[in-house]
Amino acid sequence: MSALAHRRFLKMNGAGNAIVVLDLRGSDLTVAAGDVRAIARHPASAFDQLMVIHDARTPGTDAALRIYNTDGSEAGACGNGTRCVAYAMLDDPAMARPAESGRLTLETRGGLVSVKRMAERAFTVDMGRPKLKWDEIPLAEPFQDTRRIELQVGPIDAPVLHSPAVVNMGNPHAIFFMDRDPATYDLARIGPMLENHPVFPDRANISLARVTGPDTIVLRVWERGAGLTLACGTAACATVVAAARLRMIGRGATVHLPGGDLVIEWRADDHVLMTGPVALEWDGTFDPALFAGAA
Repeated sequence: MSALAHRRFLKMNGAGNAIVVLDLRGSDLTVAAGDVRAIARHPASAFDQLMVIHDARTPGTDAALRIYNTDGSEAGACGNGTRCVAYAMLDDPAMARPAESGRLTLETRGGLVSVKRMAERAFTVDMGRPKLKWDEIPLAEPFQDTRRIELQVGPIDAPVLHSPAVVNMGNPHAIFFMDRDPATYDLARIGPMLENHPVFPDRANISLARVTGPDTIVLRVWERGAGLTLACGTAACATVVAAARLRMIGRGATVHLPGGDLVIEWRADDHVLMTGPVALEWDGTFDPALFAGAA
């Protein structure tokens, strides 16, 4: 029997991004890739990202996070999921601890992330500094200007998509800017091909973006390891950074995603702040049968 059997979880969403929060603090349990895939398959616990809370490892932090995609792979950051974790650690009766206040510092594979409560069900996450050099993203070959790289979909003389911006916001992102509604493109077909393109050795999140005003962007996202999603916080951050570098907007925007809106600010100190909502859908426990045959 899996050690995760009967463990309690929260099913949440951040701007529509489906999130499961699992608290493993106080134990030495870890989550295997097969367990992740099993949890993702069940309708009651299906997710875009699984956020697993572990005991803090670094002095001055409140917890360590491991973030999993539906295919069992790990992500370096998830802004929408981090807001959900903040809610769980601050408000959930079974997870909240008296010492924790309205601010948290969490350790992820992508670095330290701080979270601040803005309202009862809204939080601001400091996503840190964007990485903009080709080998930080990373890309398989040098590109001196990552505001646009040579990559296209379709015929050479009439590409469907071309010249994306690339940014790392804890995860690698490629953003294609366009003049029409991103929903008119078949991202479910294009996304997997671009996610696994040889130019992205660690794969990439693929975003289609349209700047609709001086501080508004419409965005659709294919998430690495998860697929089409209603929202992606790191993609929203990467898109605002990319659009600002191209002088399409200033250093902040409201990003409209299918699941809701995120407010992104790229501050003068180079940190990117993301503000958005969280919603608790239900809590439950993992049925032991869920993990039968997980590998």
